[in-house]
Amino acid sequence: MPIYLPETTQTSTDALTPRQIVAELDKYVIGQKAAKRAVAIALRNRMRRQKLSPELAEEIAPKNILMIGPTGVGKTEIARRLARLAQSPFLKVEASKFTEVGYVGRDVESMVRDLVELGVDLVRGERLEEVRTKAAQNAEDRLLDILLPPPPPASPSDEPRETTGTREHFREQLRAGRLDARTVEIDVRERSSPSFEIIAGGNVEEIDVNLKDMLPGLFQSKTKRRKLKVPEALEYLKQEEEQKLIDMDSVARAAVDRVEQAGIIFIDEIDKIAGREGGHGPDVSREGVQRDILPIVEGTTVNTKHGMVRTDHILFIAAGAFHVSKPSDLIPELQGRFPIRVELEPLGKDEFVRILTEPRSALVKQYMALMDTEGITLTFTPGAIERIADFATRVNERTENIGARRLHTVMEKLLDEISFEGPDLAVKTVTIDDAYVTRMLADIVKNEDLSRYIL
Repeated sequence: MPIYLPETTQTSTDALTPRQIVAELDKYVIGQKAAKRAVAIALRNRMRRQKLSPELAEEIAPKNILMIGPTGVGKTEIARRLARLAQSPFLKVEASKFTEVGYVGRDVESMVRDLVELGVDLVRGERLEEVRTKAAQNAEDRLLDILLPPPPPASPSDEPRETTGTREHFREQLRAGRLDARTVEIDVRERSSPSFEIIAGGNVEEIDVNLKDMLPGLFQSKTKRRKLKVPEALEYLKQEEEQKLIDMDSVARAAVDRVEQAGIIFIDEIDKIAGREGGHGPDVSREGVQRDILPIVEGTTVNTKHGMVRTDHILFIAAGAFHVSKPSDLIPELQGRFPIRVELEPLGKDEFVRILTEPRSALVKQYMALMDTEGITLTFTPGAIERIADFATRVNERTENIGARRLHTVMEKLLDEISFEGPDLAVKTVTIDDAYVTRMLADIVKNEDLSRYIL
């Protein structure tokens, strides 16, 4: 008997071949073919695993990926877009957060707990869509009961028909918005939680669960009568009905299952914990963090407030620049858990031109849309885009290479005047050409000391 991942994952990506997955990623991320191929194969292998028998599927572990490349070349974006494409719970964590000064960072198991919370939100959102129509109808009926309380029937034969006619008339008025000015009184739950001082070293989540078990009455929300306008009351009642129609136990079970079978955790800055030499100083905590992360990546069971979660089939994608350290500086056990290595290439002028114009949410399109809200028609000539890419490349070469993120700083500096004076401009059509780019950016690029601070 085959096993299946959550239904939404099947329907959205089951038909996608690795080539089609890469094509989808190409809409948002420029270049980096090797990394896209690796993640496309990893996602496709998950779909293949669905069709196997449970016994064999249990033995097939995901092939975790290690992305090696400088900052700003698309490592995080590839992982994020992949998760959105697969409708999988996705969490990005920074390995350096687990070791700050010494070993006082976050508990490594918190990444799994956070992923489960994201999974619960994802499943709850899907269930909300399913019950939204029914909840709206129930809320409408409750509001009509408040606006038109049913009178005691005097005559069993005539009264129900008359009441029904009046009720439907009120329903039409409610839907048409003619009752929006009226005020109604409803019972509203007060969202108040008792405050506690948390003792360092304890697990906050476990404290929360234990307190709710020991003091159930303390956490029950109270209700009070409030006067609300009809639209506000309808919205509140709708939310209440949605919560009633959703079985949160079922949501939690589905979320745990989805996290176990389709979850993706992106561990950034893993090169910051790659260090084993020496027996003192920060290297001790780095290796300690590696050894704590190891069981999570290998496969263990983590206790969360929604139940026990196995990490055996969560896909881990790690990334790092590895300027100072090397992947071989990681402990051998952790290296072995990332069998797929892909190296991302630095971005140059040609890639910058494509990043500015090709993706669906390209930077140039974003600024044109922002200025359009002020009634300003902003256009960029091809020469201007080439010039912007050239400036960004030169600054990256002379100072720190921060990849495509340099385009954000260059574009902000370039459009500083227009962004500030936009609402007051008399001429609402602005063309950014080669000369304009040179005038705004040339001095900063020439002055290398200044460009270090501004760009």
